[in-house]
Amino acid sequence: MRQAIELAALARGRASPNPMVGAVLVKDDRVLGQGYHRGPGLPHAEIEAMKDAGGEARGATLYVNLEPCGHQGRTPPCTDAISKAGIVRVVAAMMDPHPLVSGNGLRRLRSAGVEVDCGVLEGEARRLNEAFVTYHLKKRPFTIAKWAMTLDGRTSTDTGDSRWISNDASREYVHELRSTVDAIAVGVGTVVYDNPRLNVRLKGFNRKQPARVILDGRLRIPLGARCLKTSGGENIILTTLHASEERIERLRAEGHTVLVVPGKRRIIAVDKALETLAQRGIQSVLVEGGREVHTSLLRAGLADKVVIFVAPVIVGGGRQTSPTFDLGVTRMKAAMNLKNVTIRTFGANACIEGYLNPPPAFPKSLSF
Repeated sequence: MRQAIELAALARGRASPNPMVGAVLVKDDRVLGQGYHRGPGLPHAEIEAMKDAGGEARGATLYVNLEPCGHQGRTPPCTDAISKAGIVRVVAAMMDPHPLVSGNGLRRLRSAGVEVDCGVLEGEARRLNEAFVTYHLKKRPFTIAKWAMTLDGRTSTDTGDSRWISNDASREYVHELRSTVDAIAVGVGTVVYDNPRLNVRLKGFNRKQPARVILDGRLRIPLGARCLKTSGGENIILTTLHASEERIERLRAEGHTVLVVPGKRRIIAVDKALETLAQRGIQSVLVEGGREVHTSLLRAGLADKVVIFVAPVIVGGGRQTSPTFDLGVTRMKAAMNLKNVTIRTFGANACIEGYLNPPPAFPKSLSF
């Protein structure tokens, strides 16, 4: 199963909106075939493994990190191909949270006389497909909050200069993170002050660019902003009823997507913003700033994961330039604690990653 999970991970950044899936066929303690799903419209992992086995699948056990599908989508049902190939046992790490599958694939296999086991390395499987799981069970994108700060907890100097707190190696890793998500999001303040391009600039990167999402309650984004003028993914600008119709139409005429979402006093409601993105099929979002957006996500409990870069520099200053505003925490025991924390270094920079909301599990009432 671990081998199947490792195979599945080869499609990171390529499989969405499908999950990452790997499969291994075994008989008499010998691997007959293996494969993984390479992207939408391409054969599923189970089919790739059977093809690799070259007709030796009869009597074998199939290990797969996600329940095989039992419905007709872009490709035929995997359950039919599995039973037709004479596979006698299927071991799945977890059920598929997609409502068209969700236990139906496992039930169809059992009805066809295939022995089924489910739950092997389920935690690792859910972590691998955390965006897919969150999207289907919580009906919103998996959301990562990311920022860089100094040792004294500042994201800029008093003059607003923030280039660069992190080093080249850290920024390279940020581009790797960008390459794995469906969208990169910032508040309009970040666009005004930092003028980012919000695209993936990895050497040799030739995949689809993530969408660029700007939260802008008054629609004050500069028309010459680099994210609007440089190559990259679709520009999705979320605004409120306070934005002028003329401004909306001008941005739309330039080819940008402008969506009106609920908000108070021109401040976008982040839960509604995430719902709107989910309705467009966006399963994962990397939120890169600024403080208002990060604060809103954290206060609402909508940040699933945080990625924080800490540089060994001290700048001091009198203005508030911390990564967040007031989170309502008055005592240390009420602080937000990260789970499953990993710490790595990029040169002299430290990168701390952890979860606030682990990938959800299926309700206990759901069985197959």
